[in-house]
Amino acid sequence: MTSALMPTYARAAQSFARGEGAWLIDRDGRRFLDFAAGIAVCALGHAHPRLVEALTEQAGRLWHCSNLFEVPEQEAVAARLVAASFADVVFFGNSGAEANECAIKLARRHHAMAGRPERWRILAFEGSFHGRTLGTLAAAGNPKNLLGFGPPVSGFDQVAFGDLAAAAARIGPETAAILVEPIQGDGGIRVPPPGYLQGLRDLADRHGILLMFDEIQTGIGRTGRMFAYQQAGVVPDVMALAKGLGGGFPVGACLATARAAAGMTAGSHASTFGGNLLAMSVAAAVLDTVGTTDFLAEVERRGARLAAGLDELVARHGAVFEARRGTGLMQGLRCRGDQPGMVARLRAHGLIVAPAQDNVIRLLPPLIVGPAEIDAALAMLDRAAATG
Repeated sequence: MTSALMPTYARAAQSFARGEGAWLIDRDGRRFLDFAAGIAVCALGHAHPRLVEALTEQAGRLWHCSNLFEVPEQEAVAARLVAASFADVVFFGNSGAEANECAIKLARRHHAMAGRPERWRILAFEGSFHGRTLGTLAAAGNPKNLLGFGPPVSGFDQVAFGDLAAAAARIGPETAAILVEPIQGDGGIRVPPPGYLQGLRDLADRHGILLMFDEIQTGIGRTGRMFAYQQAGVVPDVMALAKGLGGGFPVGACLATARAAAGMTAGSHASTFGGNLLAMSVAAAVLDTVGTTDFLAEVERRGARLAAGLDELVARHGAVFEARRGTGLMQGLRCRGDQPGMVARLRAHGLIVAPAQDNVIRLLPPLIVGPAEIDAALAMLDRAAATG
């Protein structure tokens, strides 16, 4: 039977009926340990009672009223994000791509409204991923993702990730900002070398441009801190969030200092659905859970357990896995051979993982994953490597 869906996904022949915590259950009742979490989206796993309650209660009151009116719930979530971060102001959208589009527009307008309209270009990095809009595709510059969509949107320059000298050489009089993932996710869980992010901060300050972090995948506790910039000790001017912020409900946010966002005045940017009441109810519940010292400390402990187990796997199966990469519960294994085959083999063993560039499989379990589930995932990886 021909599907009515546009064929833009190479989907696995698998579908799920429900989820429980870190587990997915397919339509035949088979259980799978979910170490993809909707690609780092389901921060609190599946059917978390706090999120279900928050969404259900709000759905019974009011879904949407638009940003033509005050939305106190939106104000409350924004205030909590500001209190937890470097930022002074927040713009809500519906996705990571929208959060990055806001950041890109903010950077250009920041300079234009200050009398520097010639500063409109964004320095970005090879191997990055910022979304699927024309603007965010151009920012990442991946030729495969740009193929067939006409000339890329102008205004983006890419250099090698981790090469500070290359970044310094590419900044010119038209550069408005630097856009970087503190850890590249889709690029293969690539952690920057020591001092690199601080070097970018220094470059931004020296040239009077903005430093913008794409924390769509790293943010909301994924690395063991609320935001990865806190772990790196490097404070950006702008930060994009999504994925874990809604725990599975679509929500994105662009955070900025008041100085960086000074040009974003009434009418300069908008979103019909952004910050709607359903999204805000869920985001507030996520922050209630994740935004505590005890919770984040537990993420660090679980991340260390997973990393140690993966290091043992690499040592034991060096012919299959080349290296482990990552921080906290954002881990990757670089395969020596057939990465798609390993993803499928792991699924056959009951473990869901996500593919990435550079022949890497991503392990992005829900932040509520338990020690026994981590050990079970490591055992599945061991069996899959032994049979591969």
